[in-house]
Amino acid sequence: MRESCISPDNFTFPLLNRAISSLQNHLRCGEMVHCIAIQMGFGRDLYFCNTLIEVYVKNYSICSARNVFDEMPNRDLVTWATLISGYVCSRNIVDSFRLFREMLIADFEPNSVTLMIMFRACSVSNNVIQGRELHGYVIKKGLESNLSVHNSILTMYSKTGNFEDAKILFEEIEERDVVSWNIMISAYSLEEDSYYRVAESFNKMRIEVNPGVETLTLVISVCAKSGNLLQGEKIHGYAIKTGLVDIVLQTSLVDLYAKCGEVGISARLFKELPQRNYITWSSMISGFIQNGYFMEAIELFQQMQTEDFEPGIEILRSLFLAYTNLGALRLGKGVHCFVLKNIIYSSEEEKTTIETSILNMYAKCGSIISAKRCFDRIVAKDVVAWSSMIDGYSGHGRGIEAIETFEQMQEEGVKPNSITFLSLLSACSHSGLVSEGCRIFSYMNSRFGVKPDLNHYTCMVDLLGRSGKLQEAVDIIEKMDVEPDSRIWGALFAASRVYSDNEIGVYAAQNLLELEPDNAGYRTLLSNLHASAERWDEAETVRRVMSEKYMKKKPGWSCIETREGFHGFVAGDGSHSHVREIYETLECLSRTIEEFGCNLLS
Repeated sequence: MRESCISPDNFTFPLLNRAISSLQNHLRCGEMVHCIAIQMGFGRDLYFCNTLIEVYVKNYSICSARNVFDEMPNRDLVTWATLISGYVCSRNIVDSFRLFREMLIADFEPNSVTLMIMFRACSVSNNVIQGRELHGYVIKKGLESNLSVHNSILTMYSKTGNFEDAKILFEEIEERDVVSWNIMISAYSLEEDSYYRVAESFNKMRIEVNPGVETLTLVISVCAKSGNLLQGEKIHGYAIKTGLVDIVLQTSLVDLYAKCGEVGISARLFKELPQRNYITWSSMISGFIQNGYFMEAIELFQQMQTEDFEPGIEILRSLFLAYTNLGALRLGKGVHCFVLKNIIYSSEEEKTTIETSILNMYAKCGSIISAKRCFDRIVAKDVVAWSSMIDGYSGHGRGIEAIETFEQMQEEGVKPNSITFLSLLSACSHSGLVSEGCRIFSYMNSRFGVKPDLNHYTCMVDLLGRSGKLQEAVDIIEKMDVEPDSRIWGALFAASRVYSDNEIGVYAAQNLLELEPDNAGYRTLLSNLHASAERWDEAETVRRVMSEKYMKKKPGWSCIETREGFHGFVAGDGSHSHVREIYETLECLSRTIEEFGCNLLS
């Protein structure tokens, strides 16, 4: 147009501004248009200035927007609303309310759009007092009949946690639309045991209005959170029948089936997605990991990279969890390098979170030195980072270092939590630090206000049992104020076998079988216990019951990481492709050990 020497009019530059506002990260284009418009005499045009403020707001240049606003000779309601919205979007709530008051002083009556922006400001700042004042203003001005304003007030009450006020207001709305119902369903979804309230609201909603795709997404998310697969499948069927499906709902379905253990269906839905975004990749990778499909999660991450999707913090945290469970130190180091080179953190808290995940990966994969290096590099160590380092020392049997780290944590002024003490007691148990463990257990409640739960009692039983103090371990179980579970009886049973205390062993086994009568592993251990005490009749009885109930103990398995990949091994299984070479190497190692032992004895 300019090359053709056609002069722009009052509409040309505003149209350009609209185009720039619809794009992202085009601030420089907006600044150039601003300069040209001033040169051509449009710098004081109301329509142009309003759209220019929007350009600066959309590109997060709120100071430039304010400069344009201050230089305008004339303003209208759109001018005020656009800048107020900019302050709200940048979370500068104080200036948004200050500007709103200036607007009222300048005799500009706020319309429904301005009020909706202000109610959003109250929601963002969690300021219910200002929200109530605005609600009163709406009633005073007779604007409460506007459904959009009503829905904004409803959102404000629900976002600020005032559910009762939200319910009262919701009942007062004469003609509720799908947005009104979505707001209430979203509010109910935040409550404990939310499924029943959400399901009830969804059924009532269908009597008044047809649900939208946002509604179905909300209900699916609640089904995923509560593990309600049946109802989730019904909503899925309803979505297919009505055609209410978009990428957000499809992602929620992937998440639903994964969280309910139906990983196959989840993976199939993921493959059928016409387009994928960061959230869908994250949901599928997390779904694999939650269900123990660690190799599949790693392969999906590699596929994600080939399709040029950059992993974010949540995906990387899930990935480090997969490497931790597989013991894949080499792969974990590779992703650690990727994080160091490519990830830019939005906050110190986010950085601490991912660094703690890396620390855990190194500790669980056997490299406690690398874990300590990661720990030392964390600038803002929170309670999770300290607890993770203590837990790392615990897993490596380095109880003294765990206690020293706990003392450093206290010196730094970080308050320990329940997990910290669990890791600390576990460290004492694995290192045989009986007196230290008992001392820590005795003052965790009195000095730090952390009441022992079943996990802490289980650690104490394990600690005492490993040191041969079986009767003291029994006393802890009988005196604790929580119901014992199979883990605590299992710890006592394991200790009784080590110290050949058949009486306590049978006592623990009987309690185990009362809790888990169909556990083949516990029955096998009980049979072995009877056999070691030469109580052959009792051992035979246990075996016969197992046979009659077709109970079979699952074999143990392990895996090892090599340069070629992962290799899994199951006890008694000869299906591995290199099984012959493996057994030959094992025999060679056994002979070497025997010869070495004989040389030591001689």
